[in-house]
Amino acid sequence: MRATHDVSALRQMLAGLEAERLPGASSAFSLGAAGPDGVLANTLARGALHEIYAAEGADMPAASGFALALALRAAQDEARPQNRPIVWVRQDFLDSEAGRLDAHGLRGFGLDPSRLILVRARDPEQALRAAGDAARCSAIEAVLLEPWGEPKMLDLTATRRLALRAGVSGVTFFLLRMAEKPSASVAVTRWLVRPILSTPLAADAPGAPAFAVTLLRHRGGLHGHAWNLEWDHESCSFRDIAPLSRAVVPVPAGKPARQDAAAQEATGDVRPFRRTG
Repeated sequence: MRATHDVSALRQMLAGLEAERLPGASSAFSLGAAGPDGVLANTLARGALHEIYAAEGADMPAASGFALALALRAAQDEARPQNRPIVWVRQDFLDSEAGRLDAHGLRGFGLDPSRLILVRARDPEQALRAAGDAARCSAIEAVLLEPWGEPKMLDLTATRRLALRAGVSGVTFFLLRMAEKPSASVAVTRWLVRPILSTPLAADAPGAPAFAVTLLRHRGGLHGHAWNLEWDHESCSFRDIAPLSRAVVPVPAGKPARQDAAAQEATGDVRPFRRTG
């Protein structure tokens, strides 16, 4: 076990060293929300590789939404041409597991569907090849690569190749991964994303997309920070979710709760439904 741990630590160290040798990004962007510690102001590099992790399959839609939001944030650069296309490479197996991308949903998220180039790949090799070719094109704003699972060919060498191409072309690259434990890579940032409840709007209308995000790695030295964020599609910006204004009373569990329920039933406050016939 000790040898395995040492090899894993060595891989992570080499990944960091490789990242330092990559071409420098020309500019940076922010989330729009700094979080409670104010540590994320203009610290995300354009023309670089970023990883977004989902620990479970149920978290993949949230991770995909967060990656798309980052791509839209990266696109807000006055020094670059506006409305450039975003390439999204998905393994076609994801359509049945996580659902297809919907044009109305994309528009409601803040992306004009006409800007999206969707590539459905048959297998991980095809997806990696298509995303690598897209990363070379400087006319593209961003590339999202969404394979299924953790394909073996998506190793340290493959991520370094993607990062080098992104650094040369200036294309911001987002790699979506589903795994409980991150793999070695040269990504400049690594995020763990899961969905949380949205804040309801008036008349119980659905609220804005909400995410619980943890910054697992940042080449600038930031890591271990966590935020609850909402996405504002009108301004294409995140905002911090305000903490609750009052204390939350814990719900009693176990026998006391059953006793309270029994007492309410006895007084007529609760009328359970029973099947008849």
